[in-house]
Amino acid sequence: MTEILPIIYRDEYLVAINKPGGLLVHRSEIDRHETRFAVQLLRDQIGQMVYPIHRLDKPTSGVLVFALSSDVARQLGDIFSRHALTKTYVALVRGFAPEQGIIDHPLVEELDKYTDKKARADKPAQEAITEFKKLAQIEFPFSIDKYPCTRYSLVQCSPHTGRKHQIRRHMKHISHPIIGDAKHGKGNHNRFFQEQFACDGLMLASTEMQFIHPITNEALTLIAPLATKFTNIIRQFGWEHTLPSNWITTQDH
Repeated sequence: MTEILPIIYRDEYLVAINKPGGLLVHRSEIDRHETRFAVQLLRDQIGQMVYPIHRLDKPTSGVLVFALSSDVARQLGDIFSRHALTKTYVALVRGFAPEQGIIDHPLVEELDKYTDKKARADKPAQEAITEFKKLAQIEFPFSIDKYPCTRYSLVQCSPHTGRKHQIRRHMKHISHPIIGDAKHGKGNHNRFFQEQFACDGLMLASTEMQFIHPITNEALTLIAPLATKFTNIIRQFGWEHTLPSNWITTQDH
């Protein structure tokens, strides 16, 4: 059975999907065993060429935008390269996060041994800025680290720059790693969520994106509801009131 990707916006110039977590945007040497890619699945689904404009990490779900022609791809690419848009993410993190803040912490580019063979290994750290605010928090009477209780927060993040793994690395930098992050997170907390809540995978989602349509000049707001497993956690923790209703889904992605 052919996989159907959830389309959240489409016109004659561009299309946006709600990318499921675990799906690569396009073929990569890093995951040579993978046979599913958003580019090919969407192309086959709508019956025309699609041009990916940006990327989401494989484990991250949410808004993913494609152009439907090379000309529109160039114009959309300019919007993304200038960061003339607003991106909003939701993340579940370890600990009680600060109420709000701006993480201004340059990041050294993470190089992949396959895809970045020709990249300079001595490049200086690049500017990286993430704004965040805490939406909710919860405490459980379980000792996972050295503390008698374990705490978690729901945070909303808005990256002002577009560095690789930026939100994941920035949340780790302020000692609030994202649950389910195998590379930058904490394995004992990831296992706790798997065992206690049957929740695995990265708890990070791109829920909303806003920019000016490059052709029509319309102000676009693209919304990708959270996947079922994320929504289930939100409901179990009684956090529904902290999010816009259209960010929460009742359907499995």
